[in-house]
Amino acid sequence: KSKELEECNSISKKLSIKASNLNQVSEALSGGNQQKVVISKWLLSNPKVMILDEPTRGIDVGAKAEIHRLMSELAMNGMAVIMISSEMPEIVSMSDRILVIGDGRIKGEFCKNENQTNEELQEVILRCALEEK
Repeated sequence: KSKELEECNSISKKLSIKASNLNQVSEALSGGNQQKVVISKWLLSNPKVMILDEPTRGIDVGAKAEIHRLMSELAMNGMAVIMISSEMPEIVSMSDRILVIGDGRIKGEFCKNENQTNEELQEVILRCALEEK
C-alpha cells in the first residue's frame, strides 16, 4: 500500500495533476486533469509504446501544453509515442514522422524537413489526405 501511494504521488507530481488529494474522484477534476489521470494510469504499467487518440481534445490550452510536454519527454526517454489527432497544427508540431491513413491504407508518409515550414508541411499532408487513388 505504501509503495502504491508513493508511485501515485510521484506520477501525480510528474504530470502536474491538480487535485485536492489522491482520493478525489476523477469526475470532479477538470477535463485536462482527467486526461492526465488516464495517462498516468497507463504510465504506471511502464509501457514501451503509448498510443494516444486525440489526447488534447476538449481541454484548455495549459493542460494541452502539459500533455505535449509529457509526450515529448516520454519520446526523448525512449518510449514510442503514437498520436492520433484531427488537429493538423498539433500533428505537425508534435510529430517526427506522420502517416496519412485513409480507406484502410497508408496514403502517405512524411518526415519533418529543416527546409520546410510547418505550414508547407500541413499543405502537403492535406493534399495527400484529399487525394483520390
